[in-house]
Amino acid sequence: MAYLVFTDFDGTLLNAATYDYQAAIPTVQTLTQRQIPVVPVTSKTRQEVEWLRQAMGLTGPFIVENGSAIYGSPLSLTLPDSLPQGDYQMQQLGCNYVTARAALKVLAQEIGRPLKGFGDWTVDQVAQLTGLSLEAAQRAKAREFSEPFMTPRNVTVEVLQRTAAEIGFQVVVGDRFSHLVGAEAGKGQAMDHLLRVYQEAWPGEAVTTIGLGNGPSDLPLLERVDYPIVVPGQDGPHSELAGRGWPVAEGVAPQGWAMAVEEVLGGI
Repeated sequence: MAYLVFTDFDGTLLNAATYDYQAAIPTVQTLTQRQIPVVPVTSKTRQEVEWLRQAMGLTGPFIVENGSAIYGSPLSLTLPDSLPQGDYQMQQLGCNYVTARAALKVLAQEIGRPLKGFGDWTVDQVAQLTGLSLEAAQRAKAREFSEPFMTPRNVTVEVLQRTAAEIGFQVVVGDRFSHLVGAEAGKGQAMDHLLRVYQEAWPGEAVTTIGLGNGPSDLPLLERVDYPIVVPGQDGPHSELAGRGWPVAEGVAPQGWAMAVEEVLGGI
């Protein structure tokens, strides 16, 4: 039997406040030794994920900008309808960044509220708003497919998402930042694409999936896997993930992530 681990980054594999990941590295190494790919499924950019992959020793494919694109190594995995991009092949599901920026302006007009995104801020401003270092903020601004923007306070989630759909886009709503993405993008859609690729690459083997997330944007991830695991915050699991019968890790990221994965590995 073959296994895949799908994981969010912020607040799941990375500590929500410090972005620390050190406690997870021994578990990542164990997964690598057992030839179990760890697939990041994140709102982060390609540059951010590349930096983290190198720092953590991750080698598998990855899904960026809320399911806007899948990246994989042509040496280990063949992505259909993909384009070469540096050391990777890339399958794009969402729109490009210029289109996302233009759509944010239209969305702001439609809801009658000013919307400011990463493209409106300097690296210094992004660092101040996110708590990232200047180097990390530069990588976060390297958007290719989607635009994070400050979530408006006086607009409901329903209105924001419905209006985005009416102009042909999606909004992944967050507490502080939301993300405008293309209509065909999505964490779940990208996972479906990648899972089909792995099933074709491993003919005759059942593929069992493990998934870890910490917030509402991870619902498509958690709903698709065989072993969903909720990583809690300092105050416990997010209210939208609690009460669903899913196991909750025993600690916050990265320690909670590591303990939860080790527990699953112990049973397989």
